[in-house]
Amino acid sequence: MAMMDKAKWNELLTRAVNEPGVIHSAYSAFHTYSTGNQLAALFQCMERGIQPGPLRTYKAWQAAGRQVRRGEKALWLCMPMVVKDKVRVDQNGDPKRATIFTWKPYWFVMSQTDGETMPVAALPEWNEENALAGLNITRVEFAHTNGNVAGYAKDRTVAVSPIAPLPYKTLFHELAHVVLGHTDHEDHDANLPRSLREVEAESVAMLVLESLGLDGAEYCRGYIQNWLESESIPDASAGRIFSAADKILKAGTVTVSAETAVAA
Repeated sequence: MAMMDKAKWNELLTRAVNEPGVIHSAYSAFHTYSTGNQLAALFQCMERGIQPGPLRTYKAWQAAGRQVRRGEKALWLCMPMVVKDKVRVDQNGDPKRATIFTWKPYWFVMSQTDGETMPVAALPEWNEENALAGLNITRVEFAHTNGNVAGYAKDRTVAVSPIAPLPYKTLFHELAHVVLGHTDHEDHDANLPRSLREVEAESVAMLVLESLGLDGAEYCRGYIQNWLESESIPDASAGRIFSAADKILKAGTVTVSAETAVAA
């Protein structure tokens, strides 16, 4: 992590797979950021011995009445940047400036600052009904005759067996297949092998489960390793996995107004 501008999404994901607990810790501290950036921030805090917590830019901390201590080094996160001299045409034929993602060292956690006591927002709650509506996915009655099948996805529908041992794990896995485009008839990744599709869907399930503190993430890790067969997760797949997990988490988020005051 010393060279965050060279970081790869698959490196962050591989470490998350191999280190149980870090996903929930990252989500608890940095849930307002993307899943990939949550992990990037947490790993940097761990490596530097910094207490994870609320994360803002230098100017944002000043505006909140806190000052970054002299000598503190910023954390690197991945952020979108518009390329001014590069324009592309969108699906409606309208010109649109291209956006790239790059790593920048602009962020500090609260433990790197001094100043006024600040409230910390409670973790958001997740609601299945909201998520299904937000993702435009319908949950249908389970109708598979094979008792070994825990769930399935077709087009923009998902089904979970009433006797599935880990219903949320199965639900998130099937939602991931849809969000990742695996059930799309016009799937641009139709040549993606089944093993990699299963790794993608189960990795999304692991990220969502552990972020929310739900049971089943430990089983996801074994499933992922089994399908990987000692191979590494491609960086492109890792990026898709983080994006899909973000969509599922954000679609189901229910705002919680309660706040807890934290001393400086």
